[in-house]
Amino acid sequence: MRTTDVSGRRRSTTEVVVQRIPWQSTYARVSTVGRDGDRAFVLVPGIGVSSNYFERLAAQLNGYGPVHALDLPGFGGVPHPKSRRMTIADYADLVGKVVDDLNLVDPVLVGHSMGTQVVADLAARYPQGLAGEAMGRGPLSSIVLLGPVLSPDERTLSRAVSRFLAAAREEPPRVAVLAMQAYALCGVRWFSRVLPEMMHYPLEETLPKVRSNTLVISGALDTLCPPEWIDQVMELLPSGRVEIIEDAAHSIMHAHADTVAELAVAHVRHPGTGPLPTQAADRAANGAHGDSNDGDSNDGDSNDGDSDDGDASPDGLAEFTGQLTELAGILTDDDEKIAEGKTAQAQAIAEASESPRDLP
Repeated sequence: MRTTDVSGRRRSTTEVVVQRIPWQSTYARVSTVGRDGDRAFVLVPGIGVSSNYFERLAAQLNGYGPVHALDLPGFGGVPHPKSRRMTIADYADLVGKVVDDLNLVDPVLVGHSMGTQVVADLAARYPQGLAGEAMGRGPLSSIVLLGPVLSPDERTLSRAVSRFLAAAREEPPRVAVLAMQAYALCGVRWFSRVLPEMMHYPLEETLPKVRSNTLVISGALDTLCPPEWIDQVMELLPSGRVEIIEDAAHSIMHAHADTVAELAVAHVRHPGTGPLPTQAADRAANGAHGDSNDGDSNDGDSNDGDSDDGDASPDGLAEFTGQLTELAGILTDDDEKIAEGKTAQAQAIAEASESPRDLP
């Protein structure tokens, strides 16, 4: 389904198409929503979790360009290599292959948590263009890093777990549901094999090599990304700008999808290191109105605690049914069933959303 608002801007579509991009002995699962627009977005999730973490951000972005949300090997029910663990560089290589195989020209790469390491690694190793530059593709001009982890002095398991738990207490219930399902599909064994790669990845050595115009977005309540680490990230980036969402924790792309979408699109439309247009920056500074972790929205309607920047919560039954359909597809290795479930969830989100605002 696709509609257009009175200003002529295309609204989000809800049809999700799922395909696989092969890589060595495994593949990346790509869930695509939207078909046209000026720029494509490629969404790279963090350790252990799936593309569903981006379900609400994809709904906000796909009115501006196609959105490709990734499930990486070992996560979201995608099989992992049997013979070895994957490094951050391996995941970056795979994301580069996705970009090449989909014939994307200068997409906007958006990484969350460990996904910021993957995106930065790819951008740093291909500063003049992606792996397919010989085929005529230009540079990777814009990237977005959501909640970059981890600071050099926090790379011990005890500190990381402590900070993760503190951030998790600030997340809405829907994020906890998505996390439990994702971690169950990932499994302890693969998670424990990838965790050391994330824990010891030297992001501080990678960032100075990134030539892409970079937007860093962090939540003021995100204990995994303390202010001093964000300051260091900004000092290391050759071309960067930062926005802090005041009432957000780590999963900002879900609980604050509307704000993140505004900031990301404004960043792409207004390249540089200066302040973003007032509408987008003010939205981040003021936080997400109506978002409540205790289940009470500002308009008095009851919800599940995940009102997403003030939008109404999706129909719980429709969303849950779609999630079950998607899970059935994952367990039976049926991409069409996965797409059916994701489309049902996208439809539930779209029906609950307010009419999208024009982004700056």
